[in-house]
Amino acid sequence: MEFSPSNESDNVSLSKFESMLKTNNVFFFDSNEFENIIHHYLEIGKIALAKKAINLGLDQHPSSVNLRLFKVEVLIFENDFNAAERLLNSLFQLEPNNEELYIQKANIYSKKDQHQKAIDIFMEALNIAEDCSEIHSLIGMEYLFLERYEEAKIHFIKCVVLDIEDYSALYNIIYCFEFLGQTKTAIEFLNWYLDQNPYCEIAWHQLGKQYLEEKEFQKALTAFDFAIISDDNFIGAYLEKAKVLQRLNRFEEAIEHYNISMAIEGTTAYTLLKIGYCYEHIKKDDKALQFYMKSVEEDPAFDKGWMGISTFYFSKKDFLKSLFYINKAIDIDDENADYWLFYSKINERLNFLEEAERGYKKTLELGNCSLETWLSRGDILIKLGELEAAKYNFIQAIEHHPNSEELEFRVSGICFNLNETETAYKHLLTALHLNAEHVFILEELFPDVYAQKSVAHFIKSYNKTSK
Repeated sequence: MEFSPSNESDNVSLSKFESMLKTNNVFFFDSNEFENIIHHYLEIGKIALAKKAINLGLDQHPSSVNLRLFKVEVLIFENDFNAAERLLNSLFQLEPNNEELYIQKANIYSKKDQHQKAIDIFMEALNIAEDCSEIHSLIGMEYLFLERYEEAKIHFIKCVVLDIEDYSALYNIIYCFEFLGQTKTAIEFLNWYLDQNPYCEIAWHQLGKQYLEEKEFQKALTAFDFAIISDDNFIGAYLEKAKVLQRLNRFEEAIEHYNISMAIEGTTAYTLLKIGYCYEHIKKDDKALQFYMKSVEEDPAFDKGWMGISTFYFSKKDFLKSLFYINKAIDIDDENADYWLFYSKINERLNFLEEAERGYKKTLELGNCSLETWLSRGDILIKLGELEAAKYNFIQAIEHHPNSEELEFRVSGICFNLNETETAYKHLLTALHLNAEHVFILEELFPDVYAQKSVAHFIKSYNKTSK
């Protein structure tokens, strides 16, 4: 039976209730027993059993406000807002200063996506609440729904002031700081928080991450060290410290901390990959490849592991093996633009131009519209003799990069070859306006065009008049 009661009497009550359901006998429970039973079923998501307990409880205790509040909670869960509101209105007449009634009323507005109305009701509840922490948290969540992070942050901070160990609120505060880009303010807040709660590993860990954002690596290391002192089994702190050590080129120490994390948590493909990176940087290629291979043995669906192996072989100029392993990564995640870009570069090195062009096209389709990608694809199309396709590629690129002389010179050269002379001169003039010194692009890619007397005269005339 799924039950972890706080005391033996709760356990007895639940067993008695479930026995009653099986035998159809009717047993008496006091209202507190029903409340504990209902709470248990709601906690584990057994709504049907919670409803049975509510109905039986109200049969035995029809005047119980708490049992009727549970009924309101279930009605809201089932989106029966009208019935929930009717029941709440009757309860307000009985206990107008019951803060839980305000919370449930606000929850109805929240579920209707009327978050400002929910906030207004929660604010009313603050006027009568004995312990405001829960209500401040609920207000903070409503502000998050409205993407009003500054207001949300204020209420989550109030939660922490009321309860210094409210770690859920602490995480939400950091989330708001990060979204608002307030790294320095986050550091100030966390230092204040740690003055109140100096052994909180979560706060030390978050402080280290904020220092990382500011590239204050030594302070980040210190913060992660304190997180580890506070909890020497805190995996996140070991991993973050290892990453910092890696960035500081302290690879042996990074490997040591990655190994500690695996000793605590167990082997993970991600950590094996990171160890492989470290060994590669200290020129221990055999060890590096060994750990890269271990990462994909640990998790064959770990695409980053296959990518790591591919980049390793690429750096050794073993492009066929590099191609084999990048294909493994793409098989797992074929929507990753970085993988397709790397695939294209490998194929280009192997002179597999059709495949390289296909990869660049896929890279662009997936949203990597960098100038380099457009240029690489277009230049390959030129080499393949696909001038119309190359021209269309560069025209599209100009929409994304309207001030690129590299694109304009290329379109000009292609148009000359396609005998579209008027368009060719138009793009040549634009290119010269943008950067006349880069006319060597036309000379290198289209030497026959550059050698034409009319083109040479046009360029010479432009240079004279522009001085």
